[in-house]
Amino acid sequence: MKTASSAPSKRPRTLAGTATASAVGARARAVAQYESALRLMQEGKFEKAHTAFNQMLAAAPPDLAERIRMYINACIQQISRHHTQFSSHEERYDYAISLLNDGNYEDARTHLKKIASENGQADYAFYGLAVLASMTGDAHTCLEHLTEAIHLNAQNRIQARADSDFQDMADDPRFTELLYPEV
Repeated sequence: MKTASSAPSKRPRTLAGTATASAVGARARAVAQYESALRLMQEGKFEKAHTAFNQMLAAAPPDLAERIRMYINACIQQISRHHTQFSSHEERYDYAISLLNDGNYEDARTHLKKIASENGQADYAFYGLAVLASMTGDAHTCLEHLTEAIHLNAQNRIQARADSDFQDMADDPRFTELLYPEV
């Protein structure tokens, strides 16, 4: 009985006959590069993966070329997704809220913090950060951001009273005191 390691190495057969050793080696290198580029994509390194796929496209075997084109397009979409341009803070805020609603809390936090750092008077950014903190269970941070939002715009107090996103904060006496201060 022959084992796999003792069997003689056979070259792949093609329509034209048996593939040459150099063709087999080139294919193995192409597959290795392809797998490396896929790993870059899985790690979220879309720009590097895009470069790697583009470099290998011209010399890729025909059966891999179409897959490579598909992954190049996927890389381009991911790259453009992360480089969104905004014409105003309000536009960035709308985008952050859509991220928040989709459950992308970290991305939403990044955009809201950027607004707050660039415009310290943007009460809506602090309000958004308060909502985010409430939704993620961070009561202390929620109260800090909501206090700042109310300080910048007293109307935020009234809005927060009716906002269901603060439902987890309703039992916190500090939250109640902030929204219903004694006159």
